Amino acid sequence: MSASFLEVNDVRKAYGAIRAVDGVSFAVGPGDIVGVIGPNGSGKTTLFNSILGQIEPTSGHVAFCGEDVTGMSPLELSRRGVGRTFQTLQVFGQLSVRDNLIVAAQEFQGSLGARLFARPDAGLGQAADQMIELFRLQHVAGLPAGRLSYGQQKLIDIAMAFMPRPRLVLLDEPCAGVNPSLVDQLRELLVTLNREQGGSFVVIEHNMDFIMRLCPHVICMVEGKVLARGAPADVQSNRQVLAAYLGN
Repeated sequence: MSASFLEVNDVRKAYGAIRAVDGVSFAVGPGDIVGVIGPNGSGKTTLFNSILGQIEPTSGHVAFCGEDVTGMSPLELSRRGVGRTFQTLQVFGQLSVRDNLIVAAQEFQGSLGARLFARPDAGLGQAADQMIELFRLQHVAGLPAGRLSYGQQKLIDIAMAFMPRPRLVLLDEPCAGVNPSLVDQLRELLVTLNREQGGSFVVIEHNMDFIMRLCPHVICMVEGKVLARGAPADVQSNRQVLAAYLGN
């Protein structure tokens, strides 16, 4: 992997005697795509929440672009160029697809005063239209997001995370609930966004084919710890991973 961009150093999160995250360390370089796999309850989402300020780690440190951001709020991290998606949808059902994308990036458009007197689309209409085209949502761009299928709303949710052009995005189960016919499209979209925007991704996902085809580097967590890491083929063939996670 390339020079560090995100650094996670010995992060731990305990709830009493339960160690949800137990000494996890890894680094992500500029432009890297890192996959995180593991069975349910292995600590993946707790790790994300510890990195992104939803919860404060019990110990350890997180650095982004050389700055210690441990315990920093999600809003502060977002303003530094860190985005995320959640397992549950975060779209505004009453707003159109286009307006959802505009709202997602408005926070980053200068001062409050400048936003109050900006054009109705906050100067983001062209960027929203480009994202709509990239995600192949032109035919539904003017419809309320809540009227669309779950898979389409998932695509909107992911597009919203990329609207501010973040330097790092953590995606939590982007394939969950998505029709299999959209999974390949989603993988292609992420590859395109990585190539065109140059951002780094960390992806939690249970869809092994998706992760192994998308991510050049994979980390497997079990019981809060990193069990294995490396190239997809190496992780897939690791006997401990096969026993603990893949089950064969």
